[in-house]
Amino acid sequence: MSDNEQYRVGLIQMSCSPDPDENLARACAKVREAAKLGAQVICLPELFRTQYFCQREDAELFDLAEPIPGPSTQAIADVAREMKVVVVASVFEKRARGLYHNTAAMLDSDGTLKGIYRKMHIPDDPLYYEKFYFTPGDLGFKAFDTAYGKVGTLVCWDQWYPEGARLTALMGANLIFYPTAIGWHPSEKEKYGEAQHDAWRTIQRAHAIANGVFVAVVNRVGHEDGNIRGNVAPVGQGLEFWGGSFLADPFGRVLVEASHDKEEILIGEVDLKELEEVRRNWPFLRDRRIDSYGNIVHRFTD
Repeated sequence: MSDNEQYRVGLIQMSCSPDPDENLARACAKVREAAKLGAQVICLPELFRTQYFCQREDAELFDLAEPIPGPSTQAIADVAREMKVVVVASVFEKRARGLYHNTAAMLDSDGTLKGIYRKMHIPDDPLYYEKFYFTPGDLGFKAFDTAYGKVGTLVCWDQWYPEGARLTALMGANLIFYPTAIGWHPSEKEKYGEAQHDAWRTIQRAHAIANGVFVAVVNRVGHEDGNIRGNVAPVGQGLEFWGGSFLADPFGRVLVEASHDKEEILIGEVDLKELEEVRRNWPFLRDRRIDSYGNIVHRFTD
């Protein structure tokens, strides 16, 4: 499928309540709103159906997982078909009994499932205990032919790894989405918060520059203690998700950017003529020394 020369993207920065059904209904409403604002390719935050539950290790929370296709992807697919938009929807996937992934589903403008990407890099940090819940992805990095163009998606912790962005770009993606759930530990914010956010913003702008692609980052916002349906005890001070969703062009310029503390729908434009111009003048893909990168497949070279 050929890429449209221009299309508009929608970034849905939202907060998440303890009620999964409420979150799904609000996500569907926000996709409709983004479409009415002109968006043609829309992304929701990581694991938007619930509060960020990985703040604790609790086997009962595996009950939140669902198959793909399943209830969440079907509800979003119905809206995608209705509004004729492409949607990236992040889901806690139940692949089999005892086997779960953090997965992004790519839903095309006719509601069909174009494919899935399973998060490859899985963190294990205080209040981000994802290794307890998620098996690392085994589908590799992907770019999907959608109604509006070739689009890739990675997920949150993947955003710190240049290899993922590079391989997604090499598969032809002109736009890479990062559905995300990242925030501050309240006890660390005063000392480290500004630097943490700056590093996060910088690394993703760098992916746009190094690969000559548009990069869209979609974060949640608000304070959460991981409460699900009102029956999970809070964990410490919880997390303050820092929002800051943004779209960067192929030279790393930020085209639109959200606040740290409000729900917002951002609309930005992908223009492949700009992508072509940047790649002609900064030909990083041309000048790669692919004959010299063999050691990249090793953990470390002594």
